[in-house]
Amino acid sequence: MIRFENVQKIYPDGTVGVGGITLDVAERSTTVLLGSSGSGKTTLMRMVNKMVTPTSGAVLLAGEDVAVQPTVALRRSIGYVLQDGGLFPHRRVVDNIATVPILDGVPKARARERALELMDMVGLDYDLAGRFPSQLSGGQRQRVGVARALANDPKVLLMDEPFGALDPLVRADLQRELRDLQRRLGTTILFVTHDVDEAFLLGDQVAVLRTGGVLAQVGTPEELLSKPADEFVADFVGADAGRRQLRTIERNGSRVVVDANGRPLGTLREDGGGVADGESS
Repeated sequence: MIRFENVQKIYPDGTVGVGGITLDVAERSTTVLLGSSGSGKTTLMRMVNKMVTPTSGAVLLAGEDVAVQPTVALRRSIGYVLQDGGLFPHRRVVDNIATVPILDGVPKARARERALELMDMVGLDYDLAGRFPSQLSGGQRQRVGVARALANDPKVLLMDEPFGALDPLVRADLQRELRDLQRRLGTTILFVTHDVDEAFLLGDQVAVLRTGGVLAQVGTPEELLSKPADEFVADFVGADAGRRQLRTIERNGSRVVVDANGRPLGTLREDGGGVADGESS
């Protein structure tokens, strides 16, 4: 669905934002770009909707180079969710959600009807439709942001640390809801985060980036834990694993520890002496 072909982003001062990444994002799946600040994950994601132009290389969407696609039409065809929701403060919830369909010529009444359907889909009560963003909680604003991003039935959804500013309980609820929503709709999601737990919960595929926009490893969560490419990846994905073990499953010839949701947490040592890489039960 999305292909990054040896894309680079080098700024005028010589700073490397993205350093020659080739990556495929499969259709109807969630790929997570995982890395710390300065790893280029947001820069890479924004190449998809032409908010960032690569210095070299190409980004293909459904086989077509995004560089040759009309920018406005491209962006309206892609859902985009920001950390703060990116809502229009002067518009009510229902009108925020209906914005893009109306711009694309959908009659206002039908667009607002669809907005109410989407509110229900993302778990928002109808009585919030007439409120302004300032009258909502952080979790409600993010639900509105997701609903607005889905309003034009996009095939691709870009999400830039959308839950990073929320409290842990609300964040966990939205993560579960997003996972369920993706499975129902079959949307292709490219998700940016610095949080390993979030990446492993949501990602069918996780791309680990290191400082300087270098792709350290790409694989399933199980592959990253059972066969990390190097010490950097092993340390990064296992940094907070000490609180996560529950049970084991077999993956790629290794016994992988997973939690109650099936989220991979680590591997067991061959000598039977416990959990590898500092994990505990």
